[in-house]
Amino acid sequence: MMPLFQQIITDVVQKQLKKTHTGQIPQKLLERESRNLRLDVFSFAKDVLLICIGVASAAFGLQGFLLPNKFIDGGVTGISLLVEVVTGTPLSVLLVLINLPFLLLGIRTISRSFAMKSAVAIVLLAIVVHFTQFSVITQDKLLIAVFGGFFLGMGIGLAIRGGAVIDGTEVMAIWISRHTSLTVGDIILLFNIIIFSFGAYVLSIETALYAILTYLSAAKTVDFVIEGIEEYIGVTIISNFSEEVRLAITEKMGRGVTLYAGKRGFGKRGEQLNPTDIVFTVITRLELSKLKKEVGKIDPDAFIVFSEVKDTKGGMIKKRPLKK
Repeated sequence: MMPLFQQIITDVVQKQLKKTHTGQIPQKLLERESRNLRLDVFSFAKDVLLICIGVASAAFGLQGFLLPNKFIDGGVTGISLLVEVVTGTPLSVLLVLINLPFLLLGIRTISRSFAMKSAVAIVLLAIVVHFTQFSVITQDKLLIAVFGGFFLGMGIGLAIRGGAVIDGTEVMAIWISRHTSLTVGDIILLFNIIIFSFGAYVLSIETALYAILTYLSAAKTVDFVIEGIEEYIGVTIISNFSEEVRLAITEKMGRGVTLYAGKRGFGKRGEQLNPTDIVFTVITRLELSKLKKEVGKIDPDAFIVFSEVKDTKGGMIKKRPLKK
């Protein structure tokens, strides 16, 4: 299958290059363009798969937990659920209509391709919600709030990893944050407070409280899906024994490091500042204790700075197992 796929990619690239090149096409150019097209195809396929799984998860959370029990959530999904409860308008129609202004805003705020992918994801979610019926899983309100939020949040998170959204609240928050001093998180929080207040007025205070629980469950799940189970830590180490520290990290922990030149900044005016090699590495939170121990053995006075890293790409951190 892969040789056939590779041949198709090569044929497509050759046809494209023949339009702009006369004579023999350089082999390096052909290989480079084939590699780029192959990466684009795999990336597109991965995005489509993530969006489809995300839509299925979100639809299951809505149909299996929230909708049958008149529960609501935050964001555009929460508004749609609230309007559906009050007016009886089908949720599938509301998901598209209420998200439409945010999608138009997304064209200006983010990109046209992002808006198009989000539009497809939202329409697909509306279709699945409209034509698919899931069995009611439980009648327990606590389980409904927690697991309804979990599956909805997993769907939102997977769609985001696929380069789209199925809830336009984030787009609105990004746009407002660019024109005010508020952060994206502040805007989403204020937006949801308004939704939950209407939910308490229209439905009941108890329903609104469960909706907050649903929102918290969904938000935590989104963070988990996007950031992953591992938390990465960027570590900057300034020590007189930078070479020994580098060897300890590479040999005893099996992690890659980067050295960059620096100068000691503590000194009086006119004094020559001593040059030093600064060690930088990225590890998981599970390795933090071991790193401190190894550096402490070499230089107890080393200056170490820790910073959170959302994710990494390339390098050695995801390719090698933890060393005990």
